[in-house]
Amino acid sequence: MSNLLKTCIVDDDLIYRFTMVKTLESIKLPMDIMVFSDGEKAINFMLDNLDNEPEYPDVIFLDIDMPVMDGFQFMEEFIKIKPRIGKSITIYMVSSSIDPVDIERANNISAISDYIIKPIGLVRLKEIMENLLDERK
Repeated sequence: MSNLLKTCIVDDDLIYRFTMVKTLESIKLPMDIMVFSDGEKAINFMLDNLDNEPEYPDVIFLDIDMPVMDGFQFMEEFIKIKPRIGKSITIYMVSSSIDPVDIERANNISAISDYIIKPIGLVRLKEIMENLLDERK
């Protein structure tokens, strides 16, 4: 098993994606970062790689409010294909929404590890990534 963490950011906000990539790079842990501007692009990537498990991310930071396919719609589609994926993928729902309805809805989806209110601080992001690496050892 590779120590390289395949990290995926799914968010329509260009500035947020740029900031997340730069913050992840500053942590200086071994990772490969991929970004998608909406849930449909991300789910299509997963569907296109069903027979290529090493391409799948280890962790996904998923926004809720996106055009084309939002985070909850992505999760509906992800849950359908999850049984065909042989890899465990940690998913964090990341949103600026503090609406209790969104938080509860995310918490009721067992495939979501946690709900994080934007922005993710450097310390929290580093902790998440280090924990994921430690789990692989």
